[in-house]
Amino acid sequence: MGQGRKGSSDKKQRQKNRDDSPEPENGNKCRVCRFPLLVALLQLLLGVAVTAVAFLMLAISPSLMARETPHWAGIILCLVSVVGFFLYCITYQPDERSSTQFIVKLLYFILCTTGLVISLLVVAFAGHHHSQASSFICQQEGDDCVCVLDQSDPIARTFDYKGVSDCETITGTLIFYFLLQILLNLAQALVCATGAFIMWKDRYQVFFAGTQIRSPSTQQWQKV
Repeated sequence: MGQGRKGSSDKKQRQKNRDDSPEPENGNKCRVCRFPLLVALLQLLLGVAVTAVAFLMLAISPSLMARETPHWAGIILCLVSVVGFFLYCITYQPDERSSTQFIVKLLYFILCTTGLVISLLVVAFAGHHHSQASSFICQQEGDDCVCVLDQSDPIARTFDYKGVSDCETITGTLIFYFLLQILLNLAQALVCATGAFIMWKDRYQVFFAGTQIRSPSTQQWQKV
């Protein structure tokens, strides 16, 4: 008889503990918090901006090289943002129980890291060309603009920009575009670093404290 009462009491206590335990997180809310939509959106906007500025630079002169017009960096960042949006749309599963979720998260981390490296390379190239173009001495030769760094040096390297009707475009507008590329790609590098950090933190440090322990003294569930 006493055992029956004890079993009934234990059953009631377990039911009470279940009632007092925290409710599980909502799946959609968890998904939004774990992957901020703002990161993917910023990557898309910055990628489009970098690509647009690069094509504006290419419109100045067709002789500009690919490293001087980094449209490729902007296109890559647009692709990274697409993967980010796809990751956001995947139904969140705790502990990465979905293989699709794990693969896309790993791919996004790799692409963000790659985008960070590419953005820093573009900053280095743009910084070098900006410093170089700021010291140009240019003169018009027909439909081309010919520039040198040192006019008194007979063997100085010559920079020939074809299809430029006004050298002011090289010494003014092009320099401004290089500076704009530096700023945009610095912002792009920071956003990519943020995206990679979010994926790393989500995998190894866990955003949500959800481990539940039972205190023997109070018989209550606590969240740590």
